[in-house]
Amino acid sequence: MDRKNIYRILDANLNRAREGVRVTEEVARLYFDDAKLSSKFKNLRHELTRVARKSFDWEKLLSFRDSERDVGADIMGILEKRRADLASIIQANLRRSQEATRVLEEFGKLINPDSAKSFKKIRFRLYTLEQKMLGLVKK
Repeated sequence: MDRKNIYRILDANLNRAREGVRVTEEVARLYFDDAKLSSKFKNLRHELTRVARKSFDWEKLLSFRDSERDVGADIMGILEKRRADLASIIQANLRRSQEATRVLEEFGKLINPDSAKSFKKIRFRLYTLEQKMLGLVKK
């Protein structure tokens, strides 16, 4: 088992999860002017970082990063190239975060099995927040 590659997977998915949460945090804050919901996203984003710092060697996450040679860096799916509306932005980013936390949950078990429970809780919070955000769009 190559721990370097496991750390690369963890690092990429931690970044992906936080980025998706950040986009929806900005929608809650600046589009909906919803301080409470924005704060929930911000706290969740910080929680992702806290869990990762507690669970994994932070220096390894950074040192094994290899963005320049990432074979997936230039790949962009058809759906990524455009967004139809605000709901599609919200869904795309929250689903990206949900999927990334699932990867963190699974691969985290290889480094620190105790981390899985925390990432699972975060993922389920994301499901709830997705429902709230999409509810605001439909109003």
